[in-house]
Amino acid sequence: MRPLCSRSVSRVLSVVSLLIFMLTACGMQGAQSEERGKLEVVATTSHLGDVVRQIAGDSVSLATLLGPGIDPHTYVATEGDLRTFQRADLIIAHGRDLEAQLARVLNQIGDRGSTMVIAVADRLDPAQLLSWEPERNMPFDPHVWNDVQLWKQVVILVRDALIAADAANTETYQRRSETYLAELEALDRELRTAVAQIPPERRIIVTAHDAFGYLGRAYGFEVEAVQGISTEAEASTADIQALTRLVIERRVPAIFVETTISPRTIEAVQAAVRAAGREVALGGELYSDALGELDSPTGTYVGMMRHNITTIVTALGG
Repeated sequence: MRPLCSRSVSRVLSVVSLLIFMLTACGMQGAQSEERGKLEVVATTSHLGDVVRQIAGDSVSLATLLGPGIDPHTYVATEGDLRTFQRADLIIAHGRDLEAQLARVLNQIGDRGSTMVIAVADRLDPAQLLSWEPERNMPFDPHVWNDVQLWKQVVILVRDALIAADAANTETYQRRSETYLAELEALDRELRTAVAQIPPERRIIVTAHDAFGYLGRAYGFEVEAVQGISTEAEASTADIQALTRLVIERRVPAIFVETTISPRTIEAVQAAVRAAGREVALGGELYSDALGELDSPTGTYVGMMRHNITTIVTALGG
């Protein structure tokens, strides 16, 4: 598991202690769920929350832990989150160290055995995943939603988890997932058509942190970032200078800010490029580690992917 930053250690330890206390009440959870009627599902990320909504509709009671603008890399569970976990019949997490500081809490719950916990990215074939930091025992990039074909596999994993936890609604989960998978297949074709408008030499995505590797692999972009895949470490002056040189040398027309990260590092790159006598535009805002507001066009996975590709195509000259 990812080492905790110092400011979070005490919070995590206190939360885990509280979790152990609270989970002693979980023995009656199954009976309580039967009384409530609907399956109680918790999704850690907004991406996964949207998958559950698409597959289950009103058949489950859904709580999504990390809302718009929240960075899962640095999030620490609160006491309210633990109460939400305690009520759950099924917890769907992302895994692959995306929710780095939630991992201990989720492992504790899974080890108790009274609540089903599934980390979907952990169940994907490692041969399909991009490398991360194997020297720190974190071998795989977790941002798999940026490849629609990989995300379709996640949809199937979520569907199967819902069926395992709630067999009575199997037909609903199967039918709705088939419809959603067809929508994702159409989305993938749509994105490829849009990207084809960008001249190959301009297909360079420059962002604050390295969340778009799968997008690059799937749709033919080179991806560069100020920070690495996680946002736990601060960007250095050397990082900004290196990216500034790349932007100037490659004549990158636009760089992008992200919704879950302060724009200051990308703005610093833009300022450094200007100081060197060149200009690079801020191409717009990309959704990286969270979807938009639920009632907005980017509040769904499909809407988020459309927004990101449209923003990139417009900024890079398509």
